[in-house]
Amino acid sequence: ASAPLPSPARGDLLEVPRTLFIHFGIYLGENRVAHLIPDILPAVTGDPSIRVDTVEDFAYGGSILVNHMDRLFEDQVLGSEEAARRAEKLVGATAYSLLWNNCEHFVTYCRYGAPVSFQTDKVRDMVLSAQTVGEGGGGRGGE
Repeated sequence: ASAPLPSPARGDLLEVPRTLFIHFGIYLGENRVAHLIPDILPAVTGDPSIRVDTVEDFAYGGSILVNHMDRLFEDQVLGSEEAARRAEKLVGATAYSLLWNNCEHFVTYCRYGAPVSFQTDKVRDMVLSAQTVGEGGGGRGGE
C-alpha cells in the first residue's frame, strides 16, 4: 500500500526519499508534478527531460515531503506562482548531469532562484577527500 499523499499547493517543492537518493519535483496543481527524469533507463524514460506526471507516478509508492527544503533557504523562497511558472517554462528535453543538472538543481532553481544540489555536493566532497587521502599528501620521493 502506498503512503497517503499530502495536499500540496501550486509551486510547492515535493521530495520523495529513495534508498540512495531523494527525488524532487515542483507541484503544478491539478495533481501534476514537473520533475527532471534522468536517462538512466532510456528505453523506459526516453531522453532526459523535465516532464509532467501525476503525483502518484512521481511518488512511485514513496512518501512525499512538502517544502522540506524551505528551512535551508529561508530568505530566498520565491512566490509559489513564480516557482510553478519557472517549472512550466522548463518542461521538455534538457541535458542531465548527476553532478551539475539533476532534479534537485531543477527544483531549487524554480523555488529559490539558485540551482543547488546538496546530495551531489556531499558525493563530490567524499570523492575529493578520498582522492586527497589516496594521494597521501606527499610527492613521489625524489624522482
